[in-house]
Amino acid sequence: MKARIEADLPFYFGPGRELFGFYHPAPALGGTAVLLCPPLGAEQIRCHRLYRQLAHGLAESSFPVLRFDYYGTGDSAGGSRDVTWTRCLADVATAATELRARSGAQRILAFGTRLGANAALEATEAVLAGVVAWDAIADGAALVRELDQMQDALKVDLNRFDRARPDLDVRMEWQGFETTDRLRAEIARVALPAPGSRAAWLMSKGEDAISRHVTWQGRPLEPVDVTPHWEDIDRLEMAILSHPLIDAAKRRLREMA
Repeated sequence: MKARIEADLPFYFGPGRELFGFYHPAPALGGTAVLLCPPLGAEQIRCHRLYRQLAHGLAESSFPVLRFDYYGTGDSAGGSRDVTWTRCLADVATAATELRARSGAQRILAFGTRLGANAALEATEAVLAGVVAWDAIADGAALVRELDQMQDALKVDLNRFDRARPDLDVRMEWQGFETTDRLRAEIARVALPAPGSRAAWLMSKGEDAISRHVTWQGRPLEPVDVTPHWEDIDRLEMAILSHPLIDAAKRRLREMA
């Protein structure tokens, strides 16, 4: 019977030990380890349990894993106003280097969700051997509009607040997280990279607009039986857990290893 691996080793890393992560050790029998790149804001919280379960599953399959928080998010140093897309990309490279050093693996693969997928995809050529991308962002400007619309809806959400607050100025906030003009502008420029063999694409059911975009650009797409409803404010506090998604991500990562 295969032993179940439950080790979560918390630690700080980076040049100034400003990044926080959990390392899941496993024998790197094939010389490959996996970096889990989270999304941002409320989506990161919703995916926390999913990432932990995926990390355990990969460790049981002999892949050392590192899951981490970008600077200004989670338990890393800094605050929400310190988050920049440029720093997120640098943090992916820093985390990949840390994972390589801890695991001894020569090849680093990544799994990412939403903007976490885009961050990993942008880093692929330099530091990653491949990426499994779930619901990657095809149009950053459309995402900014979506987050703004959700923020406007929250102002009149009587399920959360005693009264509507339509005149409240929350333009620099996204679902409880401060944002900045710089981050908004950076995210508005986010797009998918050119098609290549180093990425596997997973897409939730119901993400029709993005699915058409990805398919149109010639990317092979695998639909997964999970409906996270990213744009639904009624699900902001609902954790995402999908065994079909975990199974699909593990299979795709094994194929790349």
